[in-house]
Amino acid sequence: MKATVMHGEPQDHVAPDRRRFLAGTLGAMAAVPLMTGMPGIAQSQSATPASAAGRGRLPQRRLGPLEVSPIGLGCMAMAPGFYNPAPERAAMVRLIRDAHAMGVTFFDTAEVYGPFISEEIVGEALTPIRNEVVLATKFGFNYNGSSVTGRNSQPAHIKARVEGMLTRLRTDRIDLLYLHRMDPNVPIADIAGAVGDLISDGKVRTFGVSEVNPETLRGAHAVTPVAAVQSEYSLLERLPEVAMLDTCAELGIGFVPWGPTMRGLLADGFNGYSRFAAQDRRASVPFLAPEALETNMKIVALARDWAQRKDATPVQIALAWLLAQRDFIVPIPGTTKWPHLRENMGALDVRFTAGELAEFRTALAALPVVGNRPASKAQENE
Repeated sequence: MKATVMHGEPQDHVAPDRRRFLAGTLGAMAAVPLMTGMPGIAQSQSATPASAAGRGRLPQRRLGPLEVSPIGLGCMAMAPGFYNPAPERAAMVRLIRDAHAMGVTFFDTAEVYGPFISEEIVGEALTPIRNEVVLATKFGFNYNGSSVTGRNSQPAHIKARVEGMLTRLRTDRIDLLYLHRMDPNVPIADIAGAVGDLISDGKVRTFGVSEVNPETLRGAHAVTPVAAVQSEYSLLERLPEVAMLDTCAELGIGFVPWGPTMRGLLADGFNGYSRFAAQDRRASVPFLAPEALETNMKIVALARDWAQRKDATPVQIALAWLLAQRDFIVPIPGTTKWPHLRENMGALDVRFTAGELAEFRTALAALPVVGNRPASKAQENE
């Protein structure tokens, strides 16, 4: 069978459930409804929808002191050079504002996305609604113009980078400032102290860390309270379950999964013969390598089976499963397409009973996975 070359988000090979959902979505594009499902841990099927109270406001979750929508929007792919050709900027501005109209109040970017382009798009989009959202961005790299030249989290460098972030984001404060990747040359206490200074100056509200181990998290939190940890977490990549989620629960820290749909794999848009163009970032993802896809598609099949049971799509099952693991988990699926945004938000209408979660976990644990990052590689840049 001839290999399928995928250049962006899956379009041609779309599973029947998702095709049906997207067809209905396209017919409803003239009106952007507020999604009203209520996720939670082991909720019953009769849970009261969010529209019954609070004028349709989505149920909220907490990342430390921050209150956010249970699903956020990752804005990495809105910059060129990731999974798609450069999206049209005005379309991305509209998409972000549409997400807010659906109830999303948590938006995630980073200066390295582009570099700088994603922050510029997010800043433009959020200007009219800045006080209604929680804005997260990240530091941790050196630049020569628009080229990334290595990691740098020296305190003076962090403070200088934040000035540029504020300008690009068109704001006077960053709600959640993450250390993007650990700098091996700078102690975590020094990094946390620098962000603490920025908090004291009013330029940052809260501190976050990304792709660190529990010991590093504790060291950071001891200096400046950490509001959230961002790490890869999905049905395929479950390393945070080893110790990180328990550490977050102990310390009162939120957890933000990136890659919650495994770069679209869990949207059931690929098959064992899918291949990616060299310029597509997914071409270098071990989970999506030719030797891994056949095995990993069994987990996609599990999500597909549950989607049929729940009258949902596989990607909605993947997101709803994450939401059901802990009440402080806030996934940030990224997209550049309105139908996929609406589909992601539909995960809030999918609920699991305690028995269903146990059944799902048993089935998931029985399936092998190919492509997991070893713990020693857990700090690579997404």
